Amino acid sequence: MLVLSRRPQQSFVIGHDIVITVLEVNGDTVRLGIAAPRDVDIHREEVYRELQQANTTAASPSSDAVAAFTRRASAEPKPKPSQVSPPPDA
Repeated sequence: MLVLSRRPQQSFVIGHDIVITVLEVNGDTVRLGIAAPRDVDIHREEVYRELQQANTTAASPSSDAVAAFTRRASAEPKPKPSQVSPPPDA
């Protein structure tokens, strides 16, 4: 982890196009300004972790859904292997 010391109104740059500016320090609270391209997602860490958890939960099927799918798949008739005739001798 890189640790930097900055005073209010001082900045640092990440990559070529993200600028972080210390706006204010008030006791144990630091206000930051972030200038970044619109396609860069910026979240507080706790919000980011909640989003990740919600995405994981939404992408994972429930055990009931898996059981229903398994029952349905096992009830469908199995396809017969296709009959392939050997090529004619030339």
